[in-house]
Amino acid sequence: MPRKTWRAALAAYASPSTLVLLLLGFAAGLPYMLVFSTLSVWLREAGVARETIGYASLIGLAYAFKWVWSPLLDQWRLPLLGKLGRRRSWLVLSQTLVIFGLIGMGFCDPQKHLSWLIAIAVVVAFASATQDIAVDAYRLEIADDSRQAALAASYMSGYRIAALLATAGALFFAEGFGSTGFNYQHSAWAGTYILFGALMIPALLTSFFMREPPVPLRTQLQAGRYSFAHQLASVFVLIVLLVSVPAMFTQLYNTDFASVLFEGHSVLDLLLEDRAFLRAILYTTLTFMCLSAMGRRGLAPVLTPVNDFILRYRWQALLLLGLIATYRMSDTVMGVMANVFYIDQGFTKDQIASVSKIFGLIMTLVGAGMGGLLIVRFGILPILFIGGAASAATNLLFVMLADMGPNLKMLVVTISLDNFSSGLATSAFVAYLSSLTNLKFSATQYALLSSIMLLLPRLMGGYSGVMVEKFGYHSFFLITALLGVPTLLLIALHWYPGKPPRRADADTGTRFLTPAAEEPL
Repeated sequence: MPRKTWRAALAAYASPSTLVLLLLGFAAGLPYMLVFSTLSVWLREAGVARETIGYASLIGLAYAFKWVWSPLLDQWRLPLLGKLGRRRSWLVLSQTLVIFGLIGMGFCDPQKHLSWLIAIAVVVAFASATQDIAVDAYRLEIADDSRQAALAASYMSGYRIAALLATAGALFFAEGFGSTGFNYQHSAWAGTYILFGALMIPALLTSFFMREPPVPLRTQLQAGRYSFAHQLASVFVLIVLLVSVPAMFTQLYNTDFASVLFEGHSVLDLLLEDRAFLRAILYTTLTFMCLSAMGRRGLAPVLTPVNDFILRYRWQALLLLGLIATYRMSDTVMGVMANVFYIDQGFTKDQIASVSKIFGLIMTLVGAGMGGLLIVRFGILPILFIGGAASAATNLLFVMLADMGPNLKMLVVTISLDNFSSGLATSAFVAYLSSLTNLKFSATQYALLSSIMLLLPRLMGGYSGVMVEKFGYHSFFLITALLGVPTLLLIALHWYPGKPPRRADADTGTRFLTPAAEEPL
């Protein structure tokens, strides 16, 4: 593809879709924070036990498993609202549920109606996760690969602004309305959540009036292959499989096989006395039923997008999945311990908040915008490599900060450059994931790939505290920097043939990388 001029690169931010993605990003950031960090503060201020607040955080599983029901958004048109189009109808439904959900949460006092508050928060989380799926699919379908980073940067800007408003801003509003840690008032929190529900209205109006991306004929035929009942059954079978497999291994681990091997007990004794063994048999049966021929037919709506990805990339699919699984490893593992590190270094909470909120937010947005501009100018893979290298290299600044103590100037430099590289890398990575999807399954494949992106880094991040205790901060940050090296090797290996991945056209099944047509508003 010929290299574009800087004027053409800047033009990527002048399209109407950039404003649409800014508003949709804002709508995505509000509910996510309001059902997590802000809700936790509200519950604690109302006197709810820490254990209960911890259990309430499981609401976040809705975002981790959103790919499970993402096929519904690709293959089923909503009744009545479906007249708005495949993407807009799901956006309007999910945003309406979020608005009424946030208002409903406001009317629930956790001191009196905690169960109702949590139940409504679960609905908001599922509606918000569904909105995320629809927004990602919409973004993929309105522009070609070269413009995806610019749209992602716009989306990220709206998301970050909303996240700041829904955390620090929400606490400011709640306190301004009269609720403090020493004088809890439900009315203040009710007013805050009702206000944020109203702030979702501009995005809802945007979903009503923006144009629906055209649906190619082949995509329409694909959508008609499975009935709604079949798609719903597929989601149910997949959920059963996701629950039964880990439960099966857990119960087998808890089964007293030692009594059979070493104490002379029989398997019949296990059947009659060991409940863990009985549960293991039940979960094993459910697993085999899901993996049987009938179960695989039931999973067809979910397996079809996965099969399409494997058939398109064949052996390269392993390389691509390895790159996706490791790209955010370096900064994600480091980020888990970042705030703890600041406290341990001796920085005050005011210093941390001021630097991270002001410099961190500004540099993240600048990095994301620069990523979108550079990708239009130079292409995806060069900027993907630079973003990965920068994310790993900035961890070395934390190594220096760990040796310098509470040096405020170094903290500003470290957070600024780290957030700039994070914004650049995120913008490039979103464009890269977008380039791998087939427009027939845009919602499903993107949701799946983005889940893979978070899985390994989150698992390794869970051991970050153990690593710090064993090696200390200096060595920990050095290790996290080295975690970025395998990703750079995979990008170089992927880049070497000189044929970057291109999205599959929904009509022809071939790959394309052509300039975008008139973008919908």
